Amino acid sequence: MQPTPDRSPAPKPAADPVVAAIRPILERAIALQKAGRLIEARAVYEAILASQPRQFDALNNLGVLCKALHDHRRALELFDRAAEVDPGVASLHVNRGNLLAMTKRHDEALASYDRALAVSPAHAEAHYASGCVEKDRERYDAALQCFGRALALNPRHADAHYERGMVLQGMQRLDEAIEAFGETLRIDPVYPFAKGSLLHAKMLACDWAGLDALDRSLRADVAASRRAARPFGYQGLCDDEASLRRCAEIFTASRFPRTEVGFPRRLPGAGPKLRIGYVCGEFREQATSILMAEAWELHDRDAFELHAFDAGWSDASPRRARLERSFDRFTDISRKSDLDAARLVHESGIDVLVDMNGFFGRGRQGVFAMRPAPIQVTYLGFPGTSGADYMDYLIADPTVVPDASRKHYREQVVRLPHCYQANDRKRPMAERVLTRVELGLPAGAFVYCCFNSAYKITPATFASWMRILQAVEGSVLWLRDANPAAAANLRREAERRGVSGARLVFAPIVQPPEHLSRHGAADLVLDTLPYNAHTTASDALWSGVPVVTLEGSTFPGRVAASLLKAVGLPGLVTRSVADYEALAIGLARHPGRLADAKAALVRNRRTAPLFDTPRTVAHLEAAYRAMVARARAGLPPAAIDIAP
Repeated sequence: MQPTPDRSPAPKPAADPVVAAIRPILERAIALQKAGRLIEARAVYEAILASQPRQFDALNNLGVLCKALHDHRRALELFDRAAEVDPGVASLHVNRGNLLAMTKRHDEALASYDRALAVSPAHAEAHYASGCVEKDRERYDAALQCFGRALALNPRHADAHYERGMVLQGMQRLDEAIEAFGETLRIDPVYPFAKGSLLHAKMLACDWAGLDALDRSLRADVAASRRAARPFGYQGLCDDEASLRRCAEIFTASRFPRTEVGFPRRLPGAGPKLRIGYVCGEFREQATSILMAEAWELHDRDAFELHAFDAGWSDASPRRARLERSFDRFTDISRKSDLDAARLVHESGIDVLVDMNGFFGRGRQGVFAMRPAPIQVTYLGFPGTSGADYMDYLIADPTVVPDASRKHYREQVVRLPHCYQANDRKRPMAERVLTRVELGLPAGAFVYCCFNSAYKITPATFASWMRILQAVEGSVLWLRDANPAAAANLRREAERRGVSGARLVFAPIVQPPEHLSRHGAADLVLDTLPYNAHTTASDALWSGVPVVTLEGSTFPGRVAASLLKAVGLPGLVTRSVADYEALAIGLARHPGRLADAKAALVRNRRTAPLFDTPRTVAHLEAAYRAMVARARAGLPPAAIDIAP
């Protein structure tokens, strides 16, 4: 969420003798506040209020300052006192609402914005701020109405256009989201991260018009340290590790800088068990938990105590119930502020705090920025660096982060010996196997498949796929039906490349057991680059379908190679476009070679490291122990390779 900025109201008229007397002191406090010298500014404001306890500007401005210092209780007290002095200042009620929104007191925040609108019905910022709260609660229709009212009052409200675009993207109304981000940039060409959001929305829609120019512009912006791209979307096109690190550093410095809140530092591992805390916004039927469910179950409870900090919500699924049983303590932090959540982590005595989101999903990087645990780790959810100096380690493997790539990670890299990705051997498949006809596939065709998200499909990857289809007569490409815009655009792009759009078949979203089962209708999975299949590749391999990948030059572009090596099929890893296409075509033309690959996959599935979850958990636990051992020895974080 792009928060509405706190506003200081216009000062009282100079004719007021009280205001005139303290104005030089007040102006000094304001200057210190603007310069970021918050502690000094706070002292000046407090001195003003000691002699003039009802001085409105000092009350309001000090409230804004205390909010920035995470002294939420004091900030709310100051705003309430200011409202007693003069309830007729709309911006004060917006400031108060912003504080309540930050602390997840959403209903109270909306009530405060309503008070602002009662004072000033044409207050665009109050409508905008209400929209941000509704967006945070994922009440998207209500959020759009609020942003619409703000834009009716101020059509050049860049914040409202941008947040409206984010809501429309969440609703899969991608054409409208693209237009909203474009309007944001027309109003403010350097609006923070809007250019990257535009690129990501276009990638989700497979709308590639102007994509090359936008990509070049973003890379130049990142090289110049401009706030242009969000790290998650940037990975979809960027194939340069140094640029990915710089993008993460820029974003983290802007949105999640280190925040000192005074938690006392302590050595980890003082108790009888190591306390591992997992912060995750996806404890439900979602890719991260689909991969991790058995790993969490298999942690050695004699040596480890597991704490879940849930930043998302319950979908009431059987998986959710299974996940809740997997932890010693399961705590909802979704309605807590970053400060309150961090305090809870600290009070729980967590030794190693693991971020399962990073820049993906419902992450809570702001919690980690407050340093509530002695060791902080990023793992699985986001395949790249956090760019943060308060994250100590990143868990990877030798394929996704080879020796030469360690320098591109702000964290120290801990490498598990085989594959960093955990898997769940208990994933059920639907008993009823649908026929190709039932799935909308031609019965006798060779079926290439890719169930990756649409934003991973680049023009270069799609061009390769079309050359493969042209070379294999009658073949079809089976894709995930992510959204209507992507399907229409991909069919149009196929026709432009001389391939009938009818040879693209789109699979609807179904429940995981049915999704795994329907893989049997595919012959071969084709991977994407620069962002590979991750969970989708594991799904295919677990279902017995080989994957052909092109190994890339970044973490997200090497994951499928890591998976294939860990399942004993390194021969399906290619290193050039020509080899990728030749292998995909050759396996279709020589059924015996494909049958051998499938047979090897079936043999290896139960014994190879990829799906040996107990072995992966043992390596993960060894990594945690090694991190703690260094800290207890008084040593800083360092690169660690876990032995097989």
